[in-house]
Amino acid sequence: MGRAAGSGAPRVTIERVSTTTTVDRAFRAALYDDTDAALDTGASLLAADPGADAELVRRGEQFVAAAWRRGWQPADVVRIVRRELDALHVRLVSALILGEAGGRTPPGPRWAAQLRDLDVEFPGTFDRFSHATAVLELYRLLLRLPALEPLEAPGRDAAPRQQEPRMLTRVRALLAKAEATGYPEEAEALSAKAQELMARHSIDEALLAARTHPENAPGACRIGVEPPYETAKAVLLDAVATANRCRAVWHEAMGFSTVIGFEPDLEAVELLYTSLLVQATGAMTKAEAAQRKGGRKRTKTFRQSFLAAYAHRIGDRLRTAAEGQVAHSEGDLLPVLVARDVAVADRMERMFPETVTTRLRGVGDAAGWEQGAAAADRAQVAGRPRLP
Repeated sequence: MGRAAGSGAPRVTIERVSTTTTVDRAFRAALYDDTDAALDTGASLLAADPGADAELVRRGEQFVAAAWRRGWQPADVVRIVRRELDALHVRLVSALILGEAGGRTPPGPRWAAQLRDLDVEFPGTFDRFSHATAVLELYRLLLRLPALEPLEAPGRDAAPRQQEPRMLTRVRALLAKAEATGYPEEAEALSAKAQELMARHSIDEALLAARTHPENAPGACRIGVEPPYETAKAVLLDAVATANRCRAVWHEAMGFSTVIGFEPDLEAVELLYTSLLVQATGAMTKAEAAQRKGGRKRTKTFRQSFLAAYAHRIGDRLRTAAEGQVAHSEGDLLPVLVARDVAVADRMERMFPETVTTRLRGVGDAAGWEQGAAAADRAQVAGRPRLP
C-alpha cells in the first residue's frame, strides 16, 4: 500500500490480468512446444477468458502479415494449411487473411483472385476449448512457415490488369466444355481451339510488348501440385510450362510448383494445366473401371503409370503445337521469343540457383502407360494453322 504524491488519500496497487497477458501466456505454453499437453494448457487459458478473443484474432492477422513478408501468398498459405491440418483450420486462416487484407487494394490480379476464392463459412458450432485448440494449432503452423522466393518482378507485365482479356474468357469457356463433355472428339476440338487462342494471344502480346514496352520482365506464380501421384502431376505441369515458354520448379514438400514466365504465358499455363488435369483424371477413372472389370486390382501402379504416360505424350503434343504457331507467325517474332527465353531462364537462375532433377518412380504398369498415352492423344491440343 502507498500514498499518491500530493494527496492524503491512500492508494492500493491491484494486479490485473489483461487479455493481452492471457494470450501471451497461452502462446508461451502452446506455440513453442509440440506436445498435446502444452496445447491443452494454452487452449484452457484462452477458453477461460472470452475477453481475449479480439486480441487472439489480432495476433493471428499479424502471423498472416508475417507470412506475406516471407514471400507467401494467400493461396500458398491455404494450401499448406489444408495439407497439414483440416477444413476448420482452412476456414480459420481464410478469415484471418480477409481480416488482414481489410479494405486495401490487392497487390495484383492473382492476389485479388486468391482472396475471392477464400472459404470462411464455418460448419456448425464449437465449444470454446475446441475452437481455441484449433486456433493454436493453426498459429503453430503459421509461426513455422519458412521463407519462400518472392514472386514480384519489375516491369509492366507485373502490374495489375484492370480487366481480364476477352480471349481468356473465351478460353475458360472452351476448356470448361472440354472437361464436361462425354465425347472425346468434342473435347479434342474444344481443347485445340483453346490452345490456338492462347498461342495467338501469347504471340501478339510478345510482339506488342517488344514494340512498346521493351523493359518488360518475366514474372512468376505458384500452382498447386496436390497428392496423390504428385510427381506425375508435376511432370505434366512442367510439360505445359515448357510448351508455353515458361519454366517450372517443383517444391515437393510445399505442394506446389513455381512457374516463371511472361504474364500471358503464365495465364495459359494455369488454364491449360488445370483443364488437362481434369481431363486426365476423368479419362483415368474410366480406364481404371474398364481394367477392374477385367479382374485387375493394381490401382495405384495403374494410375501412376497412366498419369506419367499422359504427361509424357501431352508434352510432345504441346511442343509440336507451339512450334506450329511460331512457324505461322510474323518474321520478326523469332528474335523476340529468343530474348524472352533468355529473360525467363535468367529469372529462374536468380530465383533458384540450385535445382536438381528427379526420376519418376512407380511407372511399371504397361496397361496404365498405354491407356494414358491413348488418353493424351484423345486430348489433342495441336492448334489449327493460324488464319490470315
